[in-house]
Amino acid sequence: MILLGMRVNALAGVRTLLGFGPQIARIGQDMPDGLLSHETFLWSLLPPHFGIRQYWRDFAALESWARSAPHREWWTAFLRNSGGTGFWHETYFMRGGVEAVFDDIPQPIGLMRFAPERPAKGGMFTARQRAAATNSTGFADRPAPAPVLTEEDLHSGNTSSP
Repeated sequence: MILLGMRVNALAGVRTLLGFGPQIARIGQDMPDGLLSHETFLWSLLPPHFGIRQYWRDFAALESWARSAPHREWWTAFLRNSGGTGFWHETYFMRGGVEAVFDDIPQPIGLMRFAPERPAKGGMFTARQRAAATNSTGFADRPAPAPVLTEEDLHSGNTSSP
C-alpha cells in the first residue's frame, strides 16, 4: 500500500496541483497492471494538500509502473521544478518494512513526525534501496529496472529522462 501527497507551498503550487489532477485521475481510470485500488482524498484545505492511497499487487508492479510513462515524465518534471508544491509518499509492505520520501515538505507529516530522517542519497536514493533496507528478503531475487533519474544526473542538474 502506498500513500502519496502533494501539498501546495506557494501560490504557484495551486496551478501545479490542478495540472497534475487530471493526469492522476487517469491512473484510477486506466488501472495499470498490478494496481488493485486507487483512491484520492483531501488531507487539508489550508494549505491545499491532496492525497492518494493505492494498493498494488506487489512492489514489482508498482516499481514497473513508476519507471514507465506517464510517471517517468511526471517525476522528471517535478524534480526539475516542484512548481510551488511539495510531494511525499510512504510505501508499506505486507511482509514488513516501509520506505518513504519527502520532497519540499516544510512541516513534519506522517512518518516525518517520529521516524529518523535520512537523505535520499547513496544507498537510500531509490524506493527499492529504501525498501530493501527494511525488508531485504523481498528484493534480493528481483532485478531493479532503470531509475527514472540517476542520482548523479539529479545532483548535476541533468534531469532529462534516460
